[in-house]
Amino acid sequence: MDNINVLIIEDTVAESDALVKVLTENNYNIVGIAQTYQDALTIFYQNTIDIVVIDVFLDGKPDGITFAETINIVPNGVKPFVFLTSSKDRQIFERAKLTRPFSFLMKPFNELEILYALEMAVEKFYEQTNVFHSEDQNTVISNDTLFIKKNKSLKKVKIEDIVYIEVEDRYCNIITDVEKFVILISLTKIIHLLDPAKFCQTHRNYIVNISKIEEIIVNDNLVILKGNHKVTLSDKYKDFVKNFRILK
Repeated sequence: MDNINVLIIEDTVAESDALVKVLTENNYNIVGIAQTYQDALTIFYQNTIDIVVIDVFLDGKPDGITFAETINIVPNGVKPFVFLTSSKDRQIFERAKLTRPFSFLMKPFNELEILYALEMAVEKFYEQTNVFHSEDQNTVISNDTLFIKKNKSLKKVKIEDIVYIEVEDRYCNIITDVEKFVILISLTKIIHLLDPAKFCQTHRNYIVNISKIEEIIVNDNLVILKGNHKVTLSDKYKDFVKNFRILK
């Protein structure tokens, strides 16, 4: 299980230390801290980044804006980001605004403001393409990732790490190798958002990750999954077995 990966671009150590403290206390994962434009690009392209916090000025130059401009034009490089600055220059603001940041915050930053800004940026960015919000707005689902609100943070769950999904009334239990999440969404809705080549329904209450199946006991109406999880295989859904190449 990974938390949301954050890159901090900040050339003042005291400022970056303060950001690290606030974000790690709220379950964000700090991937790296860059003090220069070049360092920022290196860390960005060598790591999995979900969101970036960018100081507008690095060593007195608006290189934070240059970084945002760069990732905006590189294919598959676009990620949500928020700006931090102590500058009140209107021209700088206008240039920064053109990069489409999710927030433009003034220093010294307020703890709640930065947390709210990051949470909103993640939700808005990952809802833009093929994304569905659960009924209580606590989950964002994109092509390969779920961001699930748990306690005070958004937790990142890779869809490939899901072992199975179980429905209970209007809620779904998302079971991974190491953790369980409960979200308010119907099984019918979530199954339409999952790749049918990777997930299949075995029962009206269960969806399983095909890659996690360890054993299928047809006569006992049972599917054994990784981690010795057991789910029901009902007669209605037994046809999914035909999709496997079976050696006899």
